[in-house]
Amino acid sequence: MRISKVFLYDEPSVPEIEIDNLAKFIIEKTGFQVEVRKSFFDYFNADREIAYKLAYVRIFNPYIPFEKHEPTSEEVSFEEESFVNRSILNNIILYDGFELQNILSNIIPDSDLASDMFHLVFTTRRTCTYDCDDYRYHGRTVICSNPSIISTTGIIEAPAKPREYLLAYYENITRGLNLDSVKNQFRGRFLEFHDKNLGGVVRGYALQAIFYYLTSKPFCESKDCMLYNAHWQEELLHSQIEISSLCENHQKILYEFRQKSE
Repeated sequence: MRISKVFLYDEPSVPEIEIDNLAKFIIEKTGFQVEVRKSFFDYFNADREIAYKLAYVRIFNPYIPFEKHEPTSEEVSFEEESFVNRSILNNIILYDGFELQNILSNIIPDSDLASDMFHLVFTTRRTCTYDCDDYRYHGRTVICSNPSIISTTGIIEAPAKPREYLLAYYENITRGLNLDSVKNQFRGRFLEFHDKNLGGVVRGYALQAIFYYLTSKPFCESKDCMLYNAHWQEELLHSQIEISSLCENHQKILYEFRQKSE
């Protein structure tokens, strides 16, 4: 597969993404052209029909594979309102990531869907996929395809927080104690909403989505590579903030793709 142009769709309710800096990073790393667009549903003038489709792909039972759901009028209105008021979205509502990806793909016009045009969409919606190994949905940060989706909520919620934090958190809950002290004790060992490190972290996820499209292999086994598939927040901060670079092997692969595209 070949990429000549990347389209980035912003999520303005999360300015920490720093979409313009991400665009510069992708250009420097890959040599691809990059076009920054406003949020996906703003750019394509989403209407009530799209709102219906979004409500349709909500997950109500995380222990069964995706099944059809006939949205209520209230659910459709909620999705429609979210196009202009993103603050109403929260991490309680779950969406099937592959079904959501299909919706986005069908919205993009054919003129923008040439195989060398890659679309990367940021959203606050909480994307999930069903895992047949343990028969339940799991939160996902990135849904790789074209278009690819990066969930900013998934960045915060999908990789697990430190075990010590989780133990202290649930102990305080059972004892009816204040939880702020626990968060303060472990602050810096995991990402929070509107975290200053989000701008650095999204770079790695963007590269994972690009590598998936180019090679179908988005991840690296080395924790010292931006393509490492972190399952823990501390691993994520290490690979994306402390290391913030590709390993030698993936840097070579990217260089070869860049040479072919020039």
